[in-house]
Amino acid sequence: MDRSRTLQIVCADSDLARRYLRELERGGTLCELVLALSPAEVQRNAKHLTPLVTLLDESAVAPGDSLESAAALLCEMAPVVVAASRERQAELDRFIGAGWLDFVARDGEFVPVATGLLERRMRRAQIRSERAPSDREPPEDFGELLRHEVNNPLTGILGNAELLLARRDHLPPAAVERLETIAELAVRLRETVRRLSHTWEEQHDQVPLV
Repeated sequence: MDRSRTLQIVCADSDLARRYLRELERGGTLCELVLALSPAEVQRNAKHLTPLVTLLDESAVAPGDSLESAAALLCEMAPVVVAASRERQAELDRFIGAGWLDFVARDGEFVPVATGLLERRMRRAQIRSERAPSDREPPEDFGELLRHEVNNPLTGILGNAELLLARRDHLPPAAVERLETIAELAVRLRETVRRLSHTWEEQHDQVPLV
């Protein structure tokens, strides 16, 4: 199955799933639509199917199960759009803030909103896929690409961790300890990126002897 054209809907409500499908078809979505009833089913199929984008409807999460855990599982595979009751948005704040996930409150006519976000996510993912460098031939400026693509997110992670640590007096000790760990690991990763990119540039600046 062509991942670049596969959109997955995870929804246990059959009527609602049909509404999602009809809305996507009405919008002229040119992709293969795959339906799963639960995150567990998605996990079982992961070896055979990795979608480009996923829609997670709250109906697919069993009562008592964690919406956050379900979203985390799906975010490991692809960007996710979650449709759930408004009061559950706070559970997903860290994924939303990281840009891995979009949230749609299941109020009123929410289906066109959710499918619109899916289509935008799909287009962005397809563009990134088309622009991705070849796995066989790393670009000549790979060192610069590595610094840019990894250091920029790391800077954001470190900056946010430091902002929270600046308010450590208002945080529980366990949260402070975890934030300090995040900041320390971000610094270590940044140093690793610097070392790798420097090694790459040194190797490719050498003139071969003839």
